[in-house]
Amino acid sequence: MTGSGNNKPEVSVIIPMFNEEDNAETTLRTVAKALQDLGVSYEIIPVNDGSTDRTLKVLKDISKRLPHIHVVSYPINRGRGMALRAGFNEARGDFIVTMDADLSYSPRYIRQMVDILRNDEADIVVASPYMPGGGLQNVPFNRGLISRMGNLFLRWIFPGDLHTYTGIFRGYRRLVVEGMLLESNEKEIHLEIIARAMGLGYRIKEIPAVLESRKKGKSKFRFGSTVVSHLIFAFLHRPIVLFGAFGGVVLLSGILLGFYVIYLHYENALSQSRPLFSLIVLLILGGIQILSIGFIAILIGALRRELLKIERELRLISRDVTDGR
Repeated sequence: MTGSGNNKPEVSVIIPMFNEEDNAETTLRTVAKALQDLGVSYEIIPVNDGSTDRTLKVLKDISKRLPHIHVVSYPINRGRGMALRAGFNEARGDFIVTMDADLSYSPRYIRQMVDILRNDEADIVVASPYMPGGGLQNVPFNRGLISRMGNLFLRWIFPGDLHTYTGIFRGYRRLVVEGMLLESNEKEIHLEIIARAMGLGYRIKEIPAVLESRKKGKSKFRFGSTVVSHLIFAFLHRPIVLFGAFGGVVLLSGILLGFYVIYLHYENALSQSRPLFSLIVLLILGGIQILSIGFIAILIGALRRELLKIERELRLISRDVTDGR
């Protein structure tokens, strides 16, 4: 890690970077200018996530010229989640902002995020292109459609009323990230943070923002792996959706088939050779059992929320002890 100065900044901006030599210097200078215009003490933490191009060299060179840049780097690419976690561990600001390295969101939104956090209006601020007032600009149609549909699905899965669950551009109170034991290494970290924040009762606020297409460098978006990882995470954290929907369909099928058998009986059209009664019993009992698993999952979820609160308190106590408070 490189950088200078021991004064504690008010704002820390974390920017994961993997093979971003084309964007690194422009992004850091643009973000630094936005923070200077905001008039806050700040640090910018670019995290070199095992880049195989000249990203690390560019970062080291610019950190020598801009004193508020603190470079974090490790040799092997481990994913955005790991990069964010590494950045969180190094951040010293009261407010922490995370953003992409390609300036797909304008840094001007940082001012609004910081104002909301300062005024105690929220604990997490999410930049959302999908809420009223937000939008997409020059984003390929297929990618925009996939992202929008994915966030609509996640809105159905998760409680609350967010429009954007998967974006990296967010602002946090320092206490929020300090109290979370994050585990994800890939992009599902965005869902993990939201799920934990909701479980802990943190206030989340969205602001409308425009998402633009990358201008330089190669996109790191991988449709298949991203969708699969997000779906797995969503179902692991909200299993009632899977078991409730499947169990409900099975149970309803059994009930409807039962009414059909009753109809056949009164019409004297019921054939004794068809094993309908056995199928009805299997469907109804199976549906009830699957729904029961869903209800058990609800109880486990409630227990998990309590464990998250205990985990948060232990982490904060550990921090205070380490800091000598």
